[in-house]
Amino acid sequence: MSDRSSETGEEGGRSRVYSAPAIEKAIDVLELLGTEPGGLTISEMAQRLGRSISELFRMIVVLEQRRWLQKGLGSDRYRVTYRMLEVAFRATPAQELALVAAPAMHDLAADTSQSCHLVVRGEARGMIVHRQENLGPVGFAMRLGASVDLITSCSGHVLLAFAPEAQRDDLIHRLPHPSGYSLDRLRQRLRVVRLQGYEMQPSARTAGVTDISYPVFGFDGNVAAALTIPFLMMIDGSQRTDLEETRQRLQDATRRISAELGCPAS
Repeated sequence: MSDRSSETGEEGGRSRVYSAPAIEKAIDVLELLGTEPGGLTISEMAQRLGRSISELFRMIVVLEQRRWLQKGLGSDRYRVTYRMLEVAFRATPAQELALVAAPAMHDLAADTSQSCHLVVRGEARGMIVHRQENLGPVGFAMRLGASVDLITSCSGHVLLAFAPEAQRDDLIHRLPHPSGYSLDRLRQRLRVVRLQGYEMQPSARTAGVTDISYPVFGFDGNVAAALTIPFLMMIDGSQRTDLEETRQRLQDATRRISAELGCPAS
């Protein structure tokens, strides 16, 4: 299959457009499966993408051979693998960030008996790049690689509140806003988060969970990630730290990680 291209110049009122159909189809497959945690069969993918099975078959087999896709045991459904996350880690600062944060996150989970996760911003959403589950028998944890809504989530508020002002304004204008969540309401909330230095609110996803999130800063002083605890209150007396002490421990952990990333003490 040959690539198609057309070249034009601005003086002639034309634009330059390149097309690589095989690459485009492979990206379509990966992006589609990225929205389907349960996986899809080849016929389901063909139907969703409006293509024939024969168009996709060889491409999917190659993606499987290269470890971008895998089939479930005893199933014909394909899913994306962690290779996508692995490549993203190697190509971005996320790998160094996760390595530096891991010891502090382990200590935080051990001290509080709460799980925690590290969120970075990618395009118009947040993504969980590292997590530490609660070391006790009961806990709540987010999935590695899960996406996070920037407008409604605790982590998203931190990432937006501590972003450079021009970048923050551009983002909040481009992001889709949930019904009933106005731009003015968001701006007011982000001002509060920035002034108090953290965000704490009921989980936007799960009843009975209070999310607490603090910023992690990089060597340049800019926000690099949000470290978040989905706080669960135990009713059997086994609680190691209450909500306020857990918040303080989380703050200490983010200061430790920021320092190890080379952030100035101020």
